[in-house]
Amino acid sequence: MRIEHLIADTFGTHIGKYSKRLKVTQNGETLAEAPLLHLKAVWVTSNGISISSDALEVCCEMGIPVHFTTKRGNAYASIYASGLGGTILTRRQQLMAYYDHRGVQFALKLAEAKIYNQSVTLKYLAKTRKDTALHDELHLCAAEVLDSIALLDKIDAEIATVDSCRNQIMAAEGQAAKRYWQAAGYVLPEHYEWPGRSGRGATDPLNSLLNYGYGVLYGLVEQAIILAGLDPYAGFLHADRPGKPSLVLDLIEEFRQTVVDRTVFGLANVNFVVEQHDDGMLKKDTRQKVAERILQKMDTHMRYNGKRYPLQFIIQSQARHLASFLRDECDTYSGFKATW
Repeated sequence: MRIEHLIADTFGTHIGKYSKRLKVTQNGETLAEAPLLHLKAVWVTSNGISISSDALEVCCEMGIPVHFTTKRGNAYASIYASGLGGTILTRRQQLMAYYDHRGVQFALKLAEAKIYNQSVTLKYLAKTRKDTALHDELHLCAAEVLDSIALLDKIDAEIATVDSCRNQIMAAEGQAAKRYWQAAGYVLPEHYEWPGRSGRGATDPLNSLLNYGYGVLYGLVEQAIILAGLDPYAGFLHADRPGKPSLVLDLIEEFRQTVVDRTVFGLANVNFVVEQHDDGMLKKDTRQKVAERILQKMDTHMRYNGKRYPLQFIIQSQARHLASFLRDECDTYSGFKATW
């Protein structure tokens, strides 16, 4: 089996380069290995893991990112070749766009795509519940989620700035999200005791899975942004803050529902066993399985620009589309809208 994502998730392990392969070893025993030729990324998802300078060097030479996340899925670092940050023209336009119609248009299209994908995900969940009352209820909720886009239509992108309309955009997103997560609860088995959506620090099983999955997706989106020549810290919809990768938090919004939510909802509906420590943190085997499912999801083909492409390709294409839009090489930015 060809390994494209090497995951190191065991305390006391070491990632090293051996000939044309990377290996994860512990006390002389090989736990995992992958040929460099096919490797797309390395994931360090626990503490107490070391990596050799030779391994880092070859990863940078071959364009293989190394992502670091906590056990809860919080991404805290990624290593890339330093030359990827040398795209001055794109970054200069990205910074300038914050103050004109480009920043507003991107923020609006982003929010529209997010709300649309929430609606589509509810329809996706309804597909397997035909001839039931829940099927009709999910479609009704999907329509109610979509109604929130009307709040975005009231904003004039030509005269507004991101700062002046951010609260209106967030209000539309908040209204849609409230109905979306409420409706999602209808399809989740009772034994998971779904409390509603909760972000960082959540300890219940499904929110823990979602948060960990978003952490994996975060690394993939950040990689796409950097490869497109953009600055991951100069966002639009998410406000600036030191150390806050605002553009990553922006662009990830288009893909949360399709990549992570559908995966976690699918696991829940086959009664996936979520193993957790007393503090709610996911146990190693659960983290590994969820990460593998998310990475496998990236190979799923979806319709995009009239053809079908893997989600990984679509994420990279959206980052490049954004870069082209900010450089005024195209008239408008179009958010990714999933199919169901």
